[in-house]
Amino acid sequence: MNNPALRYAATVILVRDGDDGVEVLLQERSGKSESFGGMFVFPGGKVDLHDADRSYAELSTYDDRRASGLLGVPRYGLAYWMGGIRECFEEAGILLAYDSEGELVDFETDAVKARFAGYRDALNAGTLSLLEICQRENLRLATDMMQYYSHWVTPLSQPRRFDTRFFICPAPLNQEPVIDNHEMISQCWINPAEAIRRQREEGFQIFFPTIKNLEGLTAYGSVDELMTGVGAISDFPRILPMRVNDNDKVPLIPGDEGYVHHETAETHY
Repeated sequence: MNNPALRYAATVILVRDGDDGVEVLLQERSGKSESFGGMFVFPGGKVDLHDADRSYAELSTYDDRRASGLLGVPRYGLAYWMGGIRECFEEAGILLAYDSEGELVDFETDAVKARFAGYRDALNAGTLSLLEICQRENLRLATDMMQYYSHWVTPLSQPRRFDTRFFICPAPLNQEPVIDNHEMISQCWINPAEAIRRQREEGFQIFFPTIKNLEGLTAYGSVDELMTGVGAISDFPRILPMRVNDNDKVPLIPGDEGYVHHETAETHY
């Protein structure tokens, strides 16, 4: 039997300072979703061909050579940043972009908020692209705000497989996330340690890679501290979770005792 083809994907971990330290945005996917239904995840999704449009390099703070170098790929690395920004706007209504004055896009006034809500609807409907929105509003996409964080690959036995790059980004001020009530049905800002506690003790449904990425954020007391720490990471291993047998409740990842470094092994979440 042929293994399912990998789909390239990008995920954005939005962070902000809260009363109890760092908070992250988690969104609950609809139970009708093709992937991860009923789970709390970060905004993200599949990188598509439009995300690789070369015109984005002119509207980005990174070019493709730099982005590809950071990801360790020969080309089209910038498409992951573009896909992450697009998905973040589609799913959460947060647009990571600079205006013509070099300031982060601000939704403080009702008029601006309504205009960009219309853009978001058009983007989700497929009648307007992110590139066209940037051109209309004279925006530059804030790729420099997004720190590359981790690289996860869905195991072979899954019917839908993703090769996903995770990024971390401070949430812009004066932009509040808004669920689309289609793919996403609820959301919360939550401290990473508290999210993990709820998952363990209260049945808070969090996808396994989301949990593991949250674990790496629990040591930081502020967004500035977190971004400095993540910016110092230089090794981004390709993480392919696996189970040794069907009785294992928690998958193994590279570095765990018993992990098999062989992608042809039967593996699954």
